[in-house]
Amino acid sequence: MNIGEASKASGVSSKMIRYYEQIGLIHPTARSENNYRLYTEDEVHVLRFIRRARSLGFSLEETQKLLALWQDKARESAAVKEVATQHIADLERRIAEMQGMVKTLKHLSHCCSGDGRPDCPILEDLAASAAPPVKPTRRKH
Repeated sequence: MNIGEASKASGVSSKMIRYYEQIGLIHPTARSENNYRLYTEDEVHVLRFIRRARSLGFSLEETQKLLALWQDKARESAAVKEVATQHIADLERRIAEMQGMVKTLKHLSHCCSGDGRPDCPILEDLAASAAPPVKPTRRKH
């Protein structure tokens, strides 16, 4: 099948398929006489695997590790679980960071009157955080 058909069958856009090939995530496919990429059902299966891994938030590097483990029939499941548990820890850290952001923004939004006046604690907080840190000056004795 051509790249458009492989894209439809896998749920991965043609652009991403080309990108995955460019970065070495997938192997270059056979080419037709017209130089069109040709995909087999096995290659589409690999693309579906990649799409699913990416939909679970795995990075390209993690996806590449998982893909290599999936293709290695002599792998140990412990190696797969390690990639997954590290990813879970990363997701939990990012969730905690986002929950902190939500809490801060809720507080700032609550403090903002949202009326016609120009003063706004949200902008004041952003401006205060953007200010460069003040370096302590050394006094001469």
